[in-house]
Amino acid sequence: MRKVMTLLLALSLALPLSLSSAFAGEYPSKPIKIIVPSKAGGSTDTGARVFIKAAKKYWPDAKFVIKNVPGSGGQKGFEEIAKAKKDGHTIGMIFTTQVVAHVVAKRARYTLDSFHVMGNVMQDPLIVAVPKDSTITGMEAFIKEAKARSLTTAVNGIGSDDFVAAKKLEAQTGVAFNLLPTKGSTEQKAMILGGHVDASIMNLSQLHSQHKAGTARIIAILDDNRSEILPEVKTATEQGFPVTMTATRGFVAPAGVAKEKLAKLDDLLAKVQKDEEFIAECKKDVFFLLPMSGEKYLEYLQGLQAETQTFYDKNPW
Repeated sequence: MRKVMTLLLALSLALPLSLSSAFAGEYPSKPIKIIVPSKAGGSTDTGARVFIKAAKKYWPDAKFVIKNVPGSGGQKGFEEIAKAKKDGHTIGMIFTTQVVAHVVAKRARYTLDSFHVMGNVMQDPLIVAVPKDSTITGMEAFIKEAKARSLTTAVNGIGSDDFVAAKKLEAQTGVAFNLLPTKGSTEQKAMILGGHVDASIMNLSQLHSQHKAGTARIIAILDDNRSEILPEVKTATEQGFPVTMTATRGFVAPAGVAKEKLAKLDDLLAKVQKDEEFIAECKKDVFFLLPMSGEKYLEYLQGLQAETQTFYDKNPW
């Protein structure tokens, strides 16, 4: 009996060791949670789902689940990513300028150092739009009118990419807009379509259909190049006002995850960025691609934070 007990004890001690050895390095070992700091159905959420569809090609045995954490301009979601368990099974999407604007405004319970930046995937260039019956047809007329009177200009919240773009235009031209923060792009769109504001600074994806239909007018794109979907619309730079701004959508993991797991996540994102079916799906859904490596995207975020800080220092929000 003593020999039997000794053998059983030895087996009980050896079994966990052998199992741990068998599964050592096996990753992912459970579903990958993607935290999306916005409501389901929005552009960021849709982007995450398009990513998952492509990622499954390269990690066929992995399961991906989305957790939507809306609120406070993405802040709640960004914070949840930062404090997530550091086992490589939670990643998240971030978007600009909000992810850095919360840090600048000292609201965030995270910094850029709280994340491992995997890379960027998409962008959504900003536009300057006016109601269809507006007499303003271009940037020169827009700025001239803004100097004559304070134009009521809708933006998607304080500290948003729209808000920072407006501040960049103010700094360059010396005008002062009557900025009207809205609760979201739906409200912005309604204000432009109803002629309730003089102008709106918003994302291209939110109004390109209305511009084509003639129910609103985009007078400038705040990008280095014209858009393929609206090639007739000039950039602000072409019109003599070199201001650019875009909303980016990238992926991060919480800082502190094991390097080998981060390397696999980075490799997965790099594969998806180059996947032809993913690229085609994004174009179909009118997502504008702007692939960046983790290193390049981190540099971009750091530069954007420094630029946003200058506007905050002049006029804290």
